[in-house]
Amino acid sequence: MTDFVTIPQDEFIKEVTELVEKAQKEGIILRILGALGIHIHSTHCEECIVLHKALDRLGDGKPMFTDLDLMAYSRQSKQVRDFFEKKMGYKPDQYVNTMFGNRRNIFYHPKGHFHVDVFYDVLSFSHDVKFENGRLEKTIPTIPLEELVLEKLQIHQINRKDLVDLFVLFLAHDVLNVEEENKINGKYIAEILSDDWGFWYDATNNLRKVLEVLQNDPKVDKNQFETVKERINKLLKIIDETPKTKAWEKRAKKGTSKPWFNEVEEVER
Repeated sequence: MTDFVTIPQDEFIKEVTELVEKAQKEGIILRILGALGIHIHSTHCEECIVLHKALDRLGDGKPMFTDLDLMAYSRQSKQVRDFFEKKMGYKPDQYVNTMFGNRRNIFYHPKGHFHVDVFYDVLSFSHDVKFENGRLEKTIPTIPLEELVLEKLQIHQINRKDLVDLFVLFLAHDVLNVEEENKINGKYIAEILSDDWGFWYDATNNLRKVLEVLQNDPKVDKNQFETVKERINKLLKIIDETPKTKAWEKRAKKGTSKPWFNEVEEVER
């Protein structure tokens, strides 16, 4: 198995977008996650794409993406497996697909260009990002903007590349207190965090880290930084002003005196 995508970026994006669209025609919901999802959502913003590369996150001779991460519903897991194996000719990872069943599947490109990691219903890492109430149907070919934000904010030991991804995402999209196309719905994010103190704690710290790490980067100009700062502070304000649940308040009393995040175990492939 290759550790990186071995075909050109544009070809990869075209192929995986068509993959999602073909699945859609079969009635199968697949949506793109991670850095690729952020890249696709930011293509309308030329300065965002340029900055993403300038910050050594994407391109410039290095492989842009390591694989294709997709989200799906466990109720369609058999259809997903049939789609990849029978319809598209992908090879299944028998060990992972047997061991993890309806939680996670891995498939290998017929020509070995990349592998596909399919997660079902929930991204369960440092904190859980759940896909309920038709969230995956809201946008295509990626998961919604709010979940792209939450996917990064849930990381307990966040690194620079994920902070850069968040910076670019906030540069490309404004934050509102309501739902609007191509905008980040801060209210939705705040409501998710209002019921989970541990997630709230890591998420709010990570939002501040975005500004701390990128503030003095010479590749980020002042206007870009001020735009992102305004949007992140807007989101922090919405989060702060959103009423917290009793479960949040109860867990908040214990604070960091006991673990507030899940230990992440990497699947061996």
